[in-house]
Amino acid sequence: MVGHAGRGRPWTARRRRTKGRRYPVEIIAHCVWLCFRFPLSFREVEELMLERGVFVSHGMVRRWCAEFGQTHAGALRRRRPRSGDKWHPDEVFMKINGARKYLWRAVDADGTVLDILVRSRRDTAAARRFFRRLLKKTHTVPRVVVADKLRSCSAAHREVMPSAEHRSHKGLNNRAENSHQPTRQRERAMKGFRSTGGAQRFLAAFSGISPHFRPHRHLMTAPGYRAEMTIRCAIRDQATGAAGA
Repeated sequence: MVGHAGRGRPWTARRRRTKGRRYPVEIIAHCVWLCFRFPLSFREVEELMLERGVFVSHGMVRRWCAEFGQTHAGALRRRRPRSGDKWHPDEVFMKINGARKYLWRAVDADGTVLDILVRSRRDTAAARRFFRRLLKKTHTVPRVVVADKLRSCSAAHREVMPSAEHRSHKGLNNRAENSHQPTRQRERAMKGFRSTGGAQRFLAAFSGISPHFRPHRHLMTAPGYRAEMTIRCAIRDQATGAAGA
């Protein structure tokens, strides 16, 4: 949807959200990208922007991440190729305010994050809700579901996705296990999360933005990697509205 403002300059819906702000859209998009791509604190982002001559506070960076993180992640997800038909769901525990919670995550055969969900349990009800979220978000039913030997995952699979083949083996799900590593790194940098809702919001945006800038570098030559990252940065600029700023 495109409208017009001021002297006839086109504004997208995303650009209208930043209209009237003190900072242009490219600065907001850059700060959000720094926070979700690298294990940086809000104060470190403030310092990096200061070195470039841009004066923003860490509180402003925090508000931008909360307001635009989900929007940018959703725009990048809509531009990525369709997910594969082989899913790898998995769950890991995490501490939030001293209480044990569980982070459910699913990736496809290429390592693309399909969805995440933070829950207080890892029982059949939690697995059932997570699988239903996956079906709703991807609009497809997988051919194969590869999971560990968690019984609640098997029970929820039989109920929600009975047509998909289920493979249960601890050693088969290394792809999902490896996808947790960037989250663990980010969790340590943030010194943990303060609430379940805050963890869900941050990790939902993080899982959409961070993997976009993590191609399989070990399979690429140096020129190929630079070319791929140039393309991905251009896609980021288009998705966030910074390209036409």
